[in-house]
Amino acid sequence: MAEIKNLENELDRFRLRLLAAGAFVLLAFGLLGARLSYLQVVRYDDLSAQAETNRTAVLPIVPNRGRILDRHGEVLATNYSAYTLEITPSKVENLDATIEGLSALMEIAPRDKRRFKRLLDEGKSFDSLPIRTKLSDEEVARFMAQRFRFPGVDVKARLFRNYPLGETGSHLLGYIGRINQAEKLKMEDWPDEQLANYKGTEYIGKLGLEQSYEAELHGQTGFERVETSAGGRAIRRLSSHAPTPGNTLVLSVDIKLQALVEELFGDRRGALVAIDPRTGEVLAFVSKPTFDPNLFVDGIDVDSWKELNESIDKPLLNRALRGTYPPGSTYKPFMALAALNTGKRSASTIVQDGGTFAFGNHVFRSHGDKGLGPVDMYRSIVKSSNVYYYSLANEMGVDLMAEQLGPLGFGRKTEIDVEGEVAGVLPSTDWKRRYYKRPEQQRWYAGETISLGIGQGYNAFTPLQLASATATLAAGGQRFKPRLVREIEDVVSHDKRRVASEALEPLPYKPEHIELILRAMHGVTQEGTSTRVFMGAPYKSIGKTGTAQAVGIKANQKYDASKLEEHKRDHSLYIAAAPLPEPTVALAVIVENAGFGAAAAAPIARRVFDYLLLGQYPSVEDIAATQKGQSAAPIGTPRRAVDVPLPGQVAPIPLAATPAGAEPLRLARGMETR
Repeated sequence: MAEIKNLENELDRFRLRLLAAGAFVLLAFGLLGARLSYLQVVRYDDLSAQAETNRTAVLPIVPNRGRILDRHGEVLATNYSAYTLEITPSKVENLDATIEGLSALMEIAPRDKRRFKRLLDEGKSFDSLPIRTKLSDEEVARFMAQRFRFPGVDVKARLFRNYPLGETGSHLLGYIGRINQAEKLKMEDWPDEQLANYKGTEYIGKLGLEQSYEAELHGQTGFERVETSAGGRAIRRLSSHAPTPGNTLVLSVDIKLQALVEELFGDRRGALVAIDPRTGEVLAFVSKPTFDPNLFVDGIDVDSWKELNESIDKPLLNRALRGTYPPGSTYKPFMALAALNTGKRSASTIVQDGGTFAFGNHVFRSHGDKGLGPVDMYRSIVKSSNVYYYSLANEMGVDLMAEQLGPLGFGRKTEIDVEGEVAGVLPSTDWKRRYYKRPEQQRWYAGETISLGIGQGYNAFTPLQLASATATLAAGGQRFKPRLVREIEDVVSHDKRRVASEALEPLPYKPEHIELILRAMHGVTQEGTSTRVFMGAPYKSIGKTGTAQAVGIKANQKYDASKLEEHKRDHSLYIAAAPLPEPTVALAVIVENAGFGAAAAAPIARRVFDYLLLGQYPSVEDIAATQKGQSAAPIGTPRRAVDVPLPGQVAPIPLAATPAGAEPLRLARGMETR
């Protein structure tokens, strides 16, 4: 009996354990079923998306950057596709060994390695970084055959920016470069939509129009969804959304004129801005010396950057936009107009020019200390009398001058459509109080006013401001905000959006006052300081030479260029407009440290007018003479502009020249003074 009872107890315990085990199994399967139900039903959409993400990848497709064309359709900036060898450092175990192995397959120059290291030092280890660009087909094939040896290394097709004319128009165009850390921080403040549009983008406009019109040129980023392997390589494309290329900028600039002016400057420093006074469109925007923007596209090397950045000639300085200079005697027509407008002087007021003007214990001199005798307003401009404007400045005072000359754009930004413009300095008592900190410096002294009348002293304006003021004068007071871009073309729809210059409120000058100033400035080309330069011109023009001090000289010293270092010599300036009676082009030109305005700056202006009004390109001999500052009237037989190719071209581009429509003039030889 005892044995039977023990057996029954064992069976009961077994049944209990079996029941517990069964319950446990049922519970486990229940939990598993519940979990499966939760995953398959409740979280189906979420997990399905995650699985799809693990299987696929969304890759951005960088759009083609928009092209830049001149007014005649000449390509100034475009793109080309090339293969690059790229390394993702985070996927490479031994970076040095990998680079050494790649060097055995193809040439990797020290410059390439330095650029790669610089990018790596900027914290881009998780990015794909180029170690070689612009691979040949042979190099691509050689690497692809050995690709299995280099995990984390790949060949990619990239778009590269190209400036086919090299240095021509470089300050106007600017350049693009890799997005740096500072720019990335700024981009974090962008709206999400704008930031998303830059996914995959490694380059951005840095200067000039490339920077100012970045939003138009960049385009809309596309994407493609691809199926990937376990190793992360794309197997096949599942879907895609094509990128939208950037818009095309059509400039108002004539690049052939731009190239001509740059050639005329030669190795000299300076700037020229030419504007259509009827519309505000910029026809030429020159700063010399120039640089090659192609150097920056792929990351500029250390030696090239050092050469550009440390050069005494400052080739990276946009002198047309940011260079400030005393205007010298080119300021006199504007001073005369201010005198007429305020009633401080009439056209017939006579001033005795004895060669000097005494104020207190200081004597202000004329050029060469030569007197012109009795001078009225007309003669003061034609013969460039310093004494006349010394006395006028004294009569007007600094604040009245600032009040009258400010509306012409002096000391103010013109708001041209390119970033980086400086305001310059139009002095006044208020300006001096704001500019200086110490009370003794803030005080305005009456003697400081005198030299302002001849465009010296604190006066400091950009060539753009001087050209804009000349255009306003030539247009009788009509003002525009200068513009470089005249049209934006959508490359998809081909719709063209006109970018008109903004007209400002005209200045209320009396027509008879404008007529007097323009007549006197025409006299400058007939019997004044630029007579020799414009001899034989079959069109009428206005002009005014200027010679501005680069450094001051003592009161008891005379200026002698031969005794000064080159960069301390006077600047050569010229302002002009043509053809009369309705000018279609106004300009300002400065040649740094080149002496008298008639010797260096005025000949360049003459060549600009001959090109635009006559369709003529100067002879080779004339260009060489102008570069040396030896040219007056044209030398040799001018060439047709349409027959002269741009730099780097083998054939000329067509050009629509505008005839002058004015009869040849009989010229009188006049005394050349300032």
